[in-house]
Amino acid sequence: MSCINCDMCVPECPNEAISMGALHYQVTAELCTECEGFYDKPTCIVVCPIDCIALV
Repeated sequence: MSCINCDMCVPECPNEAISMGALHYQVTAELCTECEGFYDKPTCIVVCPIDCIALV
């Protein structure tokens, strides 16, 4: 599925790694730590209502 720009993930990111791209939100890989040291799981994935975030 493709991001629907619901904005659920942005406030959850402790590293401010999620920003608006040309068409949808995107994760800056260099900033993303998969929430290590903050949460048990990547919180953006937990809150995404359509499960469109995948760790690569």
